[in-house]
Amino acid sequence: MSISLVAGLGNPGRDYANTRHNLGWVVIEALALKHGLTWQTKPSFEAEIARWDFAPGCTRWLVKPLTFMNESGRSVAAVARFYKLAAPEIVAIYDDLNIEVGLVKVAENGGAGGHNGVASLLEKLGPDFLRFRVGIGPKEPAAMDLKDFVLGKFTTDQSILIQQKLTHYIEGLELLLTRGASFAMNQLNRREPNP
Repeated sequence: MSISLVAGLGNPGRDYANTRHNLGWVVIEALALKHGLTWQTKPSFEAEIARWDFAPGCTRWLVKPLTFMNESGRSVAAVARFYKLAAPEIVAIYDDLNIEVGLVKVAENGGAGGHNGVASLLEKLGPDFLRFRVGIGPKEPAAMDLKDFVLGKFTTDQSILIQQKLTHYIEGLELLLTRGASFAMNQLNRREPNP
C-alpha cells in the first residue's frame, strides 16, 4: 500500500518554533520546499496541508496539525477520513528521544515511547501507521524534566548538525515514500552514529 499522507508533528506558535519537539515540522517543511509545495490552512482539519501531485493521477497530502502535539491524532485522523485513507497509507514524522541527534529510523509499529503526539495518533488511527523517527537524544542533563527537554531549543552545535543532516532526512523520507518501509528501514536503520 502506497503512502498518501505525510504528517509532521509539532506545536503551533512562535514560542515552539525552534524546539526539539518541532523537528517533525522542520523536516516536512523542508520536503514541501524542495518540491515547491504551498501550505494552506484548513480549519476543518485543524491543520495546514499541502497537496503534492507527484505523478499523473497520484496525490500525496502533507499535513502539519495545528492542534498542539498531544491532540495531533485528531487532526491527522480528520484528513485521513476525508480522503478515505487507511492507517498504513500514513507516515508520521516526529522527534525521538531514544535516537541520537542526526540519525533517523523508520518503524512500522511500536508504542508511543512517552511521545504525546504518537500516543494521540495511536488513539485515533490505531497502530498501523508508519513512523519516521528523527533523533533528538540523548537527554542531557539526564535529570532534566522530559517536557522541559523536548520543549527546549537545540544547542548551537546540534542546530548546525540538523541543518547539515536535513538533506539526509529528506532523502530518507523520499526513500520511504518511493521504495516502502522495508527498503527504507534496511537503508536508514543501520547507519552508524557520527563519531
